[in-house]
Amino acid sequence: MASPNLAKLAYQTLQQGKSLAGLAHKGLSTKLMEFVAPGALPKTKPVTTALMSELRKSMSALERQDWRDAEKGIYPKTQLFDDPWLDWASRYPLVWLDLPATWKRRISRKVRDLPNRIDQTVFPDYYLQNFHHQTDGYLSDHSAELYDIQVEILFNGTADSMRRRVLAPLKRGLDKFNERTPASLKVLDIATGTGRTLKQIQGAFPEIELLGIDLSSAYLREAGRSLNKRGNGLAQLVRGNAEHLPFKNQSMQAVTCVYLLHELPSKARQNVLSECLRVLEPGGILVLADSIQMSDSPQFKIVMENFQKAFHEPYYKSYVFDNIEERLKESGFEDITGESHFMTRVWSAFKPLV
Repeated sequence: MASPNLAKLAYQTLQQGKSLAGLAHKGLSTKLMEFVAPGALPKTKPVTTALMSELRKSMSALERQDWRDAEKGIYPKTQLFDDPWLDWASRYPLVWLDLPATWKRRISRKVRDLPNRIDQTVFPDYYLQNFHHQTDGYLSDHSAELYDIQVEILFNGTADSMRRRVLAPLKRGLDKFNERTPASLKVLDIATGTGRTLKQIQGAFPEIELLGIDLSSAYLREAGRSLNKRGNGLAQLVRGNAEHLPFKNQSMQAVTCVYLLHELPSKARQNVLSECLRVLEPGGILVLADSIQMSDSPQFKIVMENFQKAFHEPYYKSYVFDNIEERLKESGFEDITGESHFMTRVWSAFKPLV
């Protein structure tokens, strides 16, 4: 690795480049939409200069925290540069080719435009939608191939930095089991999707047994391709519903869940949290990461409202006014803490010892 100062400069330059790339893509795609499909333009509120300044400050704070955690050894500094650039570059033209279909669905309000070949009876009804208006919802290889780059564009290159915020509380939770060998510990990542969070956990805790569960076979295939590149074979991927986890009681020492709750109806949110408690060993930790909420980030109210208007997120309004701390308590968790990092809120909670 290069000298600390040079590595930090390289990281800052990378983040700035990703941010500019995301802004440029959104600016160009909006201009094209105005020309080709003006009816698809969402009726969002303008972002003021003051709000833009707050967003920049929050993004800079996230960047500083990301670097500090790497310096502390919570995860290797190499993880800060772990982006599949050649792979993403090859897929980027597909993002542009997919935009007209996205605009068409937005105009027609067609939110259940899903592949005919899927057996819809094996999925909960709330899942059978085109979240974000994306093609095929979460139910095709095409959708899975584009997801990571689409999310990086959406968050101006900060998606991985926000995901990494689960690693520090996860480490604190796993330290409670430091009398055991790392290989004897299990971490379950719920709604693992394409495996980005699981890959980050794998990089930070290479000896721990990892499991990922998701409803989408297509996304699990994409996760498998990404995780298997590391060649250590310690990640097990399972298709299943987080409301009914196919794991034994008290079989995990830690559970992570990233960007799932805002896409669940209220009852399903509570069911997932209760299942997390069930599979955790007493003393085990749950780390949640999801969108900020109105209560913790009122200064970004317009951003949250615009997000709901621009993307098909049917449960987002319910989520941003939900009380996740109370839901965790209702499920039986204790020692609940929460902190916000740019557009992401992170909670950690422990299963009681008795």
